[in-house]
Formats: sequence, structure tokens, C-alpha cells
Amino acid sequence: MENSKQHEDKVLKVVKDTEANVEKTERSLLKNEWVRAAAAVVVVLVICGGFLYWQTTSTRIGIETSLISAPLIDLSPTASGQLTQTYVNVGDSVLAGTPVAQVGNEIIKTKTSGVIVTVQTDIGKTFNPGQSVVTMIDPSQLRVVGTIDENKGLSDIHVGQLANFTVDAFGGKQYEGVVDEVSATSKQTDVVFNISDSRAIQQFEVKVRFDTSKYPELKNGMSAKLTIFTK
Repeated sequence: MENSKQHEDKVLKVVKDTEANVEKTERSLLKNEWVRAAAAVVVVLVICGGFLYWQTTSTRIGIETSLISAPLIDLSPTASGQLTQTYVNVGDSVLAGTPVAQVGNEIIKTKTSGVIVTVQTDIGKTFNPGQSVVTMIDPSQLRVVGTIDENKGLSDIHVGQLANFTVDAFGGKQYEGVVDEVSATSKQTDVVFNISDSRAIQQFEVKVRFDTSKYPELKNGMSAKLTIFTK
């Protein structure tokens, strides 16, 4: 009986040891599977992140030299005469038909609403037709005007592409816009040369439209940095 009991104990010990080893092996295999799965996930994330970074950086064009600007509207007399009086100041908002100055017997009036940007104050000075006495802008015509070298991605920029920009006066705040115009001819500036072949590099203007009612803080003449998304 004693030998039989000892034999049973040995058998039970072998069974328990076997079960313990199986359990240990299963835990080890499971752990290895998790490690492999985690490693696979990391690899996929790295690949996806790299692709997204490449896609993002390869579909945007930065223009460092940009300016918030609107076309100037010159107000001048129809006949020569002396400036006798001005009625507006720089920064004034005016409506269409507002008197701005008197030259001789002529009262010069605005033809559209806008903001006054320059005023001649030389009372008694003679002004001729076409010679500006007061200059104004229409704020609704404000654009971000960027200057880009022809070899810096100009061929990839088209009307309708999305853009964003920052303005030096407001730090890192992001503004949104849409490419409104790409100049058909190069800008008349000092010639820039490419050292490698001494060929002149021409510069072109790109204009971006934005919602002026959404961003009333943006003013004519502010410096900006422009980014255009080409895809």
C-alpha cells in the first residue's frame, strides 16, 4: 500500500510539473505574440507618420515675403487749381460721395466707400488733373500679396488653391484664404542671379483672397508669411 501511495504521489507531481511547464510555455508564447504585435504596430505607425509628413511637406509652398495690400484709389481734380482745403484725415472711413478736398472751385468726392490712406496737406499748392490729392483703399479688396521666385514652385500654384498665412503683428495666429490671382508677367524688380548658370531669376506675385469681415484686424501694409497648399 505504501509503495502504491508513493507511486501515486510521484505521478501527481509529474502531472502538476507538466501542467506548470505548459502554463509557463503558454504565457511565454502569449508574451512573445504581444511583443511582436506591438512591434508591428510601431512599424506601421512610423511608416504612416513618415508618409504623412512627406505628403504634407511636399504639397505646400511657403512664401516668406508677403504683404496685406489693396489697390490704391487716387482722388484728383479734373482741372488745375490750388488746394484750398481738406476734409478728411488718414485712417478715416468714408462713404461714396464724401467730400475729401477742395482744389480751386472743385470739391473732390469719393466714388466708393473705403479708408483714407494718404492726404496732401500743402494748402496753396497747385494740383493738376491726375495728380493725387487724397488716396484711399477699398478694404474689401485687401489681399495677401506674396512674391515668389519662378523656380520655387510657381508652376504648381493655381487659382482656387487653399492657403493660410500669419501676420507679424499678430504672432502665430493662423488665417485662411484662397489663391485669387497668379500674375501673368514677372514683377519689375532688381535682377536676381542664379550662381550656377548666371541666368536671371524672375519673380512673380501671388494674391490670396480672405474674408475681410472675418478678420477686421488685418490692415493695409501689414507684413505676412504665406503658405499655399498645392494639392
